[in-house]
Amino acid sequence: MSTDPQPYEPSRRDSLRVLLLSCLVGIPVSLLAFAFLALLHKMGHLIWHELPDDLGMGDPDWWWPIPWLALGGVLAGAAIRSLPGKGGHVPIDGLGAEPVIPRELPGILLAALACLPLGAVLGPEAPLIALGTGSALLIARAMGLRQQTGASGVVGLAGGTAAVAAIFGSPLAALVLMLEMVSSKGALALRAIAPCMLAAGTGSLVFTGLGRWTGLQTVSLGLPDLSGPARPDLADLLWTVPFAIVIAVAVREVHQIGHWVADRARTRPFTAAVSAALTVAVCASAYALITDRSPAELVMSGQDELPELAAQPGSWATGALIALIAFKAIAYGVSLGALRGGPIFPALFLGAAAGTLCAELPGYGAVPALAAGMAAATAAILPMPVSSAVLVTLLLGPNAVAMSPIVLIAVVVAFISEQVIDRPHATEPAADG
Repeated sequence: MSTDPQPYEPSRRDSLRVLLLSCLVGIPVSLLAFAFLALLHKMGHLIWHELPDDLGMGDPDWWWPIPWLALGGVLAGAAIRSLPGKGGHVPIDGLGAEPVIPRELPGILLAALACLPLGAVLGPEAPLIALGTGSALLIARAMGLRQQTGASGVVGLAGGTAAVAAIFGSPLAALVLMLEMVSSKGALALRAIAPCMLAAGTGSLVFTGLGRWTGLQTVSLGLPDLSGPARPDLADLLWTVPFAIVIAVAVREVHQIGHWVADRARTRPFTAAVSAALTVAVCASAYALITDRSPAELVMSGQDELPELAAQPGSWATGALIALIAFKAIAYGVSLGALRGGPIFPALFLGAAAGTLCAELPGYGAVPALAAGMAAATAAILPMPVSSAVLVTLLLGPNAVAMSPIVLIAVVVAFISEQVIDRPHATEPAADG
């Protein structure tokens, strides 16, 4: 987070100042994150639900994704090609917590608004982190904190934590995610723990209050209460190991698609963005034509469909579920390579869909399979095992304690498998995002 060659060794007074500033930063950052997420939700609901209803369609027709994703690709491509910051980091490179230069924020937010509600198969966590770090640095600079120091890096990280806490339903998940991302920073990561905790806690309080006061809805992860077993049995544990390996292999294929697209997007970002968006549209249209279901089920991150899938897995026929996984995985791969957003939400949804499909295996319970799929997919796509385990465990709510052995086994197996598999581009430098 810092370009200062000297280790960050703050005095006691500086440490208290950073703590106080991090706590205060959580309030305005959460206001901005809430407004951004509310806008994303409103735009997505308008395009994929309200407008089709107003036009008498009910569910969107099969062709509905094509014009919207074409528009999104054009806007995102223009932002990536022409605006500072190139629309933010490339999702196939994972998540990054490096501070965002404030002048890059408009391009990053425009690319996110063009991609996420218009149908790109990505989540909001990456632009939220950029919004949080960039806004926090602006506030810190206004309060006299010199930029490009260890202190400013901690405040920026705290801002990113406060922003991303809004979508995970728990500040703890955001805290673990951000700190694991910067774990290689050593002393800086250790000194950021308390400031990030304060910022995430303060921000979550503000964010929760805003939702109640305004009545506005936002994008956030959540599962309904599920009726699961008191503990997994031997069959659940035995099925989880090969299932997690299969998930890791499937994620490798998604990575291959993403890297192939990203290689071409480096030289022709506008063309790649438009082509990727149209590919997502074709996948959504093909899914609708083959299954006679709504194309809205395939586009975007899957956050809206995840609770329904978990609560009512029988609402998808086996063939429709296979088509959903196949087409959404392709759309996810091209989105990772050329569009802008975060990788976590679609991975969780695809893992849950795969778990729902594999719950038909003899002796494999529905909730254990769901938990294993989400945990394995998240651990393989990031890959950050601690964050994956914490996030999925918190999502499981009342089933968290019972399913924790399944989650941990799935995370470890998928993480190790992902490291062992010869992933493409593993030794190549990441693209500038």
